[in-house]
This record gives sequence, structure tokens and C-alpha cells, in this order.
Amino acid sequence: MKIAIVKLSALGDIVHAMVALQFIKANFPDMQIDWIVEERFAGLLKHNSDIDHILTVNLKSLKNDKSGIFQQFKTIRRYAGKQYDLVIDAQGLIKSAVTAKLVGKRVAGFDADSIREKAASWFYDVKIACPYDANTIDRNAKILSQPLGLSITPQQILDKKPFLFFHDENRRIYEVLGKDRKNIVLVIGSTWASRNYPAEKFVAVAEALQQNCLVVWGSESEKSTADWMATQSGFIQVMPRLDLDSLKALIAHADLLIGNDTGPTHIAWALNKPSITLFGPTPISRVYQTPINKVLKSPSIVNPYRLNKHDFSIKEIREQAVIALAESLLH
Repeated sequence: MKIAIVKLSALGDIVHAMVALQFIKANFPDMQIDWIVEERFAGLLKHNSDIDHILTVNLKSLKNDKSGIFQQFKTIRRYAGKQYDLVIDAQGLIKSAVTAKLVGKRVAGFDADSIREKAASWFYDVKIACPYDANTIDRNAKILSQPLGLSITPQQILDKKPFLFFHDENRRIYEVLGKDRKNIVLVIGSTWASRNYPAEKFVAVAEALQQNCLVVWGSESEKSTADWMATQSGFIQVMPRLDLDSLKALIAHADLLIGNDTGPTHIAWALNKPSITLFGPTPISRVYQTPINKVLKSPSIVNPYRLNKHDFSIKEIREQAVIALAESLLH
């Protein structure tokens, strides 16, 4: 059997879907699994032996340059020539549903009551019901397994094997990893300003822990923030710009990750590394809490159906709470 998974973006969402692969392959070892993804996120999927082929698109570019639509259509139609038995849209957006329908004749996806863009369900032959406000990882496991007649349990997910892998990473990361101190990765950025824990509070955490704190960044504004943080604490180092292989490698060698609700933070969970995820305007149902993967949530109440980008309550999470939790995970 040949299947294609359509999960185009974003980093954290792809991580949360990838966990299902090991259980699918365990039950169907001969199944061919291909993954259709936005080109800029393909590196996240690389080196995973449960994925046979990574097929890239660049639909994001069409937002600023509509002239590329014919090339993207041509690329997607070429993937249709692989003749999949089933295509699963794990994204639940109109663009992902259209992509899935162009690639395969038989398409599975969420039903209209389970996704934000309800019209996407029109393109599905097999429709899966799962509450939109359910745990994000459980939702991804269900949409990828149920169309195959498989069930993945929460306990299986808790007992998962690490499923991100790296190769040809930037060797400089091994030069900055401390030998006499614990290595803590700090993820300071995200897609919304309101999801970002204040830089001065990250500094206070670093000063209190007195470990080797490595700040990763993904934009020039985040780089500026990271540089400022390094001037405020001798325990903070700013990492160079990292590709996805190098980011995975750094987190894999860290003792702890502390970060906002964003993709690089969720990589720690995928690698079975200790982590603290800081939540403000987004729901903690996006993650699994485990003995080593913890969350701290601001006091605001989150409506998962209508997220409030103007909710800056994350700044109300006390540094002392982060410090205490970090110390317990480090020891």
C-alpha cells in the first residue's frame, strides 16, 4: 500500500504529526509513506526511516508571487503520477485539501465540524471526526491512523521513541556546548509577539540557574534580542543561525530546553529531551506533559476556537516558577 501525507506546515504542527509514523510502520512495515511538505520545512523530515519520500511544494511563495501557481500545479500533478492508494490531509486547510485531491483519487481528512476551514472537508472521501479543541497531538495521531484502521493510544505516544534525526549539522554547536555546566537551549521567538516570554525574564532565569544558556533565533529581530540578552548575562551565548539539522542536533545534546509555544520548543518533546514550554495566548492542549516535558501557563483563559493575539499575559509567568521547574528537571 502507498500513502501520501499532506502536512505542509508549520514546524510544530509537523512535529506533532510525525509521532504517528513509528506506530503506522510498526503495524504496516511494508507500507510506502511519502510526505508532502512546504520546501522550507523539509529538513525537519529528513533522515526519518519511516518516510520513504519527502515531496516538496512552495505554496507559501504564491502569497507574494501568483505567477508561480502554474509551476506549483505542475509539481503537484507530477506527484499524482505516483498513484497513491490513499492521501491523508492532516492539515485541514483548503490549500492542503486541494493539494491532497490533486495528488490522489481517495482522500481522507477531518470532517467539517473538526476543522477551522470547514470547506476543506468537501474534498475528502473519508471523513474523520475529532473535536477541534482536543489535544493537538492526539488529533494528528487520529487523522493519520484511523483511515488506515489503526488506533494510536495516548500511552503509546507517551512511550514513543525519539523520531527526529540529523546529519551534516554545523560542527560549531559542539564547540559551545559546556563541559562543566548544564546546557540549556532558550527559544525566545515565535510567530506572534504575544507568545514571547519577555527577554529580561529569560535573562533573570539564566542568571539564577548559572548554567550554559544557548539562545537560538530565526529572524534578525530575534537575533537583536538574543544579542542584548548576552550583554546582560555572562551565562548566555547566542548561537549562529542554524539550519534544521543543526537545530535538531543542538537540542538533542542539550540538558534542557526552555521556550515559547513554537516549533523549536516542540522538537525537544520529539527528541525525548527535558523541556519547559511557556504558554500565554495559546492552549496547553497543544502538547503532551510528561515527567520531563512540562508547561507553565499564564493566568489568561484561552478560547481555542478564537485565539487572542493581543493577550500578552505570558509576561505574568513568574521567573521564580520557571527557575524552580528548571532546577527540578536539571537535577
